[in-house]
Amino acid sequence: MKASVIAATAVAGLLITTGAAAQARPGAAAPCAGQIHPNPSFERGTAGWEAGPRIVVLGDQARPAHTGRAYSTFAGLDVTHSDLLRTTVTIPAGCTLTVGFWARATTTETARGDYLNVGLAVTGTPPKTYFSLAFDHPAQWTVHTATAGAAATDRTATVSFLGSESAGNGVTAFDVDDVTFTLTAS
Repeated sequence: MKASVIAATAVAGLLITTGAAAQARPGAAAPCAGQIHPNPSFERGTAGWEAGPRIVVLGDQARPAHTGRAYSTFAGLDVTHSDLLRTTVTIPAGCTLTVGFWARATTTETARGDYLNVGLAVTGTPPKTYFSLAFDHPAQWTVHTATAGAAATDRTATVSFLGSESAGNGVTAFDVDDVTFTLTAS
């Protein structure tokens, strides 16, 4: 009996010392704070993203990334094709999601032909194209944001970047970097 009391006391002391008793309870509400995507800047390639074969590139001195070394790129080949990059995150109940990204375009086009559509689809609401970038987008990095309001239940949000290029009317390349998925309390 004495050995059982000593063992129970030792376990209780270990829990207090390590803080194991202070861990989150299963089913506790997720905090509505901070960045929730594991690879927003493409520094780990396409980890956490569904992407075509030529999406992530390493910047150089002539075309540096917004931050870090890597960014995603769309079009810019003067061939008719499409590039798709997308990811899905979970929005906990009661949280607002703000999606932000930095983009730039380099072009030889004089009329809209190549474009980059940026869409947001949230559970329970119709998908929406929030941005349609074309040859007249600035050549310097520019930030864009879209917000999905809070709901009473958990939802998923899919963000997609669809670049489309037509051959023969000039070339536009779109670069995207630092795609943030930030939760805030409502």
